[in-house]
Amino acid sequence: MASDANVYETDELLSQYLLFHYGDPVEQLPWKEGPASALDFPLRCVTECVDTAALPENATALDLGCAVGRSTFELARHCHAVIGIDFSYTFIFAARTLCRDKELPYEVVETGSIYTTHTARLPDVPCSRVRFEQGDAQRLRPDLGSFDVVLACNLLCRLPRPQLLLERLPSLVNPGGQLVITTPNTWLESFTAKEYWLGATPETGEPLEALQEALAPHFELVETKDLPFIIREHRRKYQWSVAQASIWRRREQDA
Repeated sequence: MASDANVYETDELLSQYLLFHYGDPVEQLPWKEGPASALDFPLRCVTECVDTAALPENATALDLGCAVGRSTFELARHCHAVIGIDFSYTFIFAARTLCRDKELPYEVVETGSIYTTHTARLPDVPCSRVRFEQGDAQRLRPDLGSFDVVLACNLLCRLPRPQLLLERLPSLVNPGGQLVITTPNTWLESFTAKEYWLGATPETGEPLEALQEALAPHFELVETKDLPFIIREHRRKYQWSVAQASIWRRREQDA
């Protein structure tokens, strides 16, 4: 199986994700006919999927597959301590730089070799609550601890062995805690061998059913949502996708 994981270390993807996470609406989508409801996906993963009113005092959170960090920062509005982890060294370096310097310039392709310069700016959040780490979601460090909220957005279908993360999740979420998973279910053999897909074949059925089967002993499914998102490749080309969000509550006792 060929791996496309190193694409997330390129300047091209870094620029796309900085715009995806921090670009203002006009920077991301200057066309009035465009799907504006798909903007601010990393923000909406928190505001639409995390029950902030149910969080305990001094809540903790883990953002797996945090990319360049927007959802990690948004969690810090509601949680006392947040860890963001991503496999990409480039993404983590950018998130740390933004946390330190409060802004980060980057270039966005308009067409061909024509670029414009933009600046990602740190949201108005207490950065002291946030820590970023490079890490593999399939092999997280054993002393990571457990959290009141775990976010795993658009991560599962980019893991070679997603089951390894699913097996670790019960120990990462405190009893009664929240787990938010979003995925566009873009299962590709360039990232994940077919034998490790979560459903997505005629024989194994829908991915959500496979996810429920894996998580049901430890988590209760609270709600599912459809969350559109849009990634700009250049001025006239975009990826519009709809992530399937599933919101779970950690059982007080395993079934």
